[in-house]
Amino acid sequence: MSAPMVLRARAGAPIAQVRRALTDAQALRTWLAEHAEVDLPGRYAFWGRYTPEGTTPTQRPVYVDEHTLRFVWPLGGEDTTVELSLAEEGPGSTIVSVTQTHVPDWAQVVAEEGPRSVLATFWTLSIANLVDYVEGRELTPKCDFAAEGLSGTVVIDAAPEAVFRSLMEPERFGQWFGATVEVEPHVGGRWAMGGFGVDKDVDNSVATIIDLVPDRRVGLDWGNMTSTWELADSDGGTRLTFVHSGFDERNPPHAGWLGWLGGVSELRRFHELADWRPIWFEHRIPGTPQHVLAASAR
Repeated sequence: MSAPMVLRARAGAPIAQVRRALTDAQALRTWLAEHAEVDLPGRYAFWGRYTPEGTTPTQRPVYVDEHTLRFVWPLGGEDTTVELSLAEEGPGSTIVSVTQTHVPDWAQVVAEEGPRSVLATFWTLSIANLVDYVEGRELTPKCDFAAEGLSGTVVIDAAPEAVFRSLMEPERFGQWFGATVEVEPHVGGRWAMGGFGVDKDVDNSVATIIDLVPDRRVGLDWGNMTSTWELADSDGGTRLTFVHSGFDERNPPHAGWLGWLGGVSELRRFHELADWRPIWFEHRIPGTPQHVLAASAR
């Protein structure tokens, strides 16, 4: 078994407020799941269409104190163990940590192998939404595991020209997404997560640009699916609509979709917060290649 996944993020809210968001069923139904029930120490459950294998609640609390919640979550035929912990960074700042066992390594995540391949990106999006929830910001759309398609829309308080640059300029993309990209900004060019040296046939992380209208639209062909980003004016901001299509409907790319949604959350913060800094300062998925990470994220 590989080492546990470890995620650590900073929330701009007092620790008591973050704990309430983690342990209040109504709050959980806002930032985490379609359904939730909490009666600690005996009951902590979430399920529904936004939860992997979420037909019924399966979580079992095993430990809880003022700053820690640990529960068993059966997934893909294995009992995984999740620990959510909080640490006070200052009067208005809290460090949120998530660890989970039995999370597949990077190669399995990229290959979308089994229901546990989504866990790292599921928690990335969930914690990003937790942070926005306690900071009073609009949440990013969740991944609907029951939906037939993969599409979403957010409004970003920045001009389309600025958002387009953040999607297409490698240095800016690396700042908010935390990943290295290289881009040939023309139809027929490459858009490569991890750089042009990545073997496209190995991890499908190099796309071909099939549509490009500056400041308005990008289309990427990944070989096994197509991604489109459309930007439109919205009262001085940008309405960003993103779609994944053309994938094998028997195996939707939920892990990658969740990763993109988590990235969109940070893209919004990057443009909307004058004192922006990444919420993440540890994001450890076993086996993640160093070339994938932007220099600032290593």
